[in-house]
Amino acid sequence: MSRAALLGGAGSCWPALERTLDLAAIAVAAEQVGGADRCLELAVEYAKVRVQFGRPIGSFQAIKHKCADMLLRVESARSAARYAAQVAALAAASGGDEDVASAAALARSYASDSFRTCAGESLQIHGGIGFTWEHDVHLLFKRARSSSTLLGDASFHRERIARAIGL
Repeated sequence: MSRAALLGGAGSCWPALERTLDLAAIAVAAEQVGGADRCLELAVEYAKVRVQFGRPIGSFQAIKHKCADMLLRVESARSAARYAAQVAALAAASGGDEDVASAAALARSYASDSFRTCAGESLQIHGGIGFTWEHDVHLLFKRARSSSTLLGDASFHRERIARAIGL
């Protein structure tokens, strides 16, 4: 490729590429929120129908607390992803310099951890049946693990947040 075919000068594309990666991280965070939410739905549904010791397992305190913790993670991750999307939308609409990178890193790190935790908890609630082909829990667990490394893992994004606040 000749130099004449380049768009812009040498090194001038990094800001555009960085913004694109931030927007992609926000999209991955939104997908992870959806996955975590589905893990919660499947766990609650199963806890209502699975009977042990003569009553649904959802009536046991340990299962209730797992589901409550999953709901807290899902809603917190949803909030972080929506915040990041809103910051990105405002930046695009105003042409301003809102801190999309920090918002994307925040959403991505929290949503990644939430999806992995919710997938693991859902698998625990389902027990052995969660590993079988009849249930989607194992697929969600695999997706949570694989998506946690897309565009940088949670540690990478936490480091970006730390740099943004001067640490």
